[in-house]
Amino acid sequence: MPTTQENLNNAFAGESQAYQKYAAFAKKAEKEGFKNIAKLFRTTAEAERIHAEGHLSASEGIKSTAENLEKAISGETYEHNEMYPPMYEQAVAEGHKAKRMFGFAVEAEKVHAALYRKALEAAKNGEDLSETEIWLCPVCGHIELGTPPDNCPICGVKASMYIQIA
Repeated sequence: MPTTQENLNNAFAGESQAYQKYAAFAKKAEKEGFKNIAKLFRTTAEAERIHAEGHLSASEGIKSTAENLEKAISGETYEHNEMYPPMYEQAVAEGHKAKRMFGFAVEAEKVHAALYRKALEAAKNGEDLSETEIWLCPVCGHIELGTPPDNCPICGVKASMYIQIA
């Protein structure tokens, strides 16, 4: 019989995946003209996010900002060093279209880890990041502080396509 902690870990993973899946389903429904179905998917996605955050909190997975940054650095580093490279290589070997996003993820996760290291340094000094503008490439997930580059260094998208998340 699984422990409560194991149940929390499984529930967090399941709810997190449901959130992401329903958010993607909402985008598709919206594109197909199903405005209210899209709204239902987005609302349900938010409910699943609430569940996931509750499970993470109950498992004491939310710590101080510095500890959360250390955990994020570890996760992003694992992803770009260990998780994505063999996935990318396998997709390339199979000629699978997943190679595109796996390749983007390898590079974007390196940037994420570096940005988290910068944020950790600031937090350990009792400071926030000095940059107030944070830009996201909506194609590959590259993040840039300050001003987006003329072209994304990972996927080449133009600066005008970058978005800001509130």
